[in-house]
Amino acid sequence: MRDDELRRILMDANPWWRAAAAGTDPTLWVGSHRLLLDRARHDLGYRASILDDVAANPLSDLLVVVTGPRRIGKSVALLDTVATLCGRGDVDPRQVLHVPCDGMRDRDLRRVLTLGRELTRSVDSPQSVRRVWLLDEITGIAGWTSVLKAARDGTNFGDDTVVVSGSRLVAGEDIEGQLLTGRAGSTTGRRVRQLLPMTFRDYLAATRPDLSRPPQVHPAELQTLAVRDDLAALAFDVDDYDLAWQAFLTCGGFPRAVFEHTRTGEVSTPYLRDLAAWLRSDVDPDAPADSVPNLLAGLTARATRPLNVASAAAVLGYSSRRAFETRLARMIGTFALLACPRRDEGGSVVPGSQAKVYLTDPLLAWLPRRLRSGFPAPEMMTLTEMAVGVSLARALDRLDEGRWVAGDTIGYARTASGNEVDLAPVSVPTPAGPTRSIPIESKWVDAHWRAEAKVVEGKYSAGVLATKSILDLDHPAWAVPAPLVSLLLN
Repeated sequence: MRDDELRRILMDANPWWRAAAAGTDPTLWVGSHRLLLDRARHDLGYRASILDDVAANPLSDLLVVVTGPRRIGKSVALLDTVATLCGRGDVDPRQVLHVPCDGMRDRDLRRVLTLGRELTRSVDSPQSVRRVWLLDEITGIAGWTSVLKAARDGTNFGDDTVVVSGSRLVAGEDIEGQLLTGRAGSTTGRRVRQLLPMTFRDYLAATRPDLSRPPQVHPAELQTLAVRDDLAALAFDVDDYDLAWQAFLTCGGFPRAVFEHTRTGEVSTPYLRDLAAWLRSDVDPDAPADSVPNLLAGLTARATRPLNVASAAAVLGYSSRRAFETRLARMIGTFALLACPRRDEGGSVVPGSQAKVYLTDPLLAWLPRRLRSGFPAPEMMTLTEMAVGVSLARALDRLDEGRWVAGDTIGYARTASGNEVDLAPVSVPTPAGPTRSIPIESKWVDAHWRAEAKVVEGKYSAGVLATKSILDLDHPAWAVPAPLVSLLLN
């Protein structure tokens, strides 16, 4: 791009600069921004808190990488942060630079860092030349980590607060080595963050605030006396949690989907098509239109057991195992899929074993049924196992930064008799040192749960069985309704 094109992009994307220069209200743009207006049309009050610390302490040398699926609201979260910063008395709005990076190349990114600072040089003083950069959808630029590394190492950009966002982590971009090792800044806080669909806790807060939400607990403390007391206090509301859970498993956690389902009883077909278009563009851009529904339906049908990749590739019509594995890797890279590998007794991944795969949001499992005739509806038992697995993975990544991106969160285990425990104990940090999470078995049942519990009790002597509506805390393995398990974890 030419300099004049980049300057126009910067001026259009930062209307608060002109307002600050003219002495008018630098937050007036909020009422006319298209993304924020669209959010207002589908708003239940949910706000992502992923950048609250940046808004609270903006002028530092913190670098944050925000990732997550498309259509989840990363751009809106960046704009909300801008709006907060523009309303602060201790930040000049011209210190805040929002850069939409779609369509840029590495040389454009390099140049925009120079032009952005030049266009806002009027705020520089001998005391400070700091900026807050919000670089949206930067991960689509090949070589972006190298560009930012050079700027962090050799220019004033190294003293700035930098937030970058992207929907797809591309192989070859070394975020850890290029940007975080020795260069993440002196401010504490998570550096790699996932903005994922709303948790069940978020869903209840937005749609059923009358239902109590027990305190979040550490994954290693799911069976403490304090948790027992918290769960016992909710015994009379088990049916209400069950109904809310089934609604959540029907609409998922994408904020617009939650709004539509709450207002009309179902997620609109146009929005479902938007999600399918995202997956097709990122996962299978050259395939026929029904490739994504076919893939999602095939993965959902196989989600509760280890995935035989060669067999699934043949059944689903892929030309080779490698072609199918490529699609799986892309789905993981776009945060649509989460791998659940087999773990050994020490919690390590068993080399060469088959992994289970979970869709990261329940709505993705409904896309085939809603968009193409002939596909079956997903089963609540399958949706529950996937949702509980994702809840545990999110809890583990919250406590141990980077595990989600590294693919090192959850895992299943085999017993001596060949049975499986869905979510085996894995290492998790505590202030006293590493320990192991409580094993969880997902069984969406409302009766006869003790036979199912004997598997986890036989292998680990204790554990949690995520049920449909049974709450029984009088055995070594507890029966806890799946929605309450999800609330405890997140």
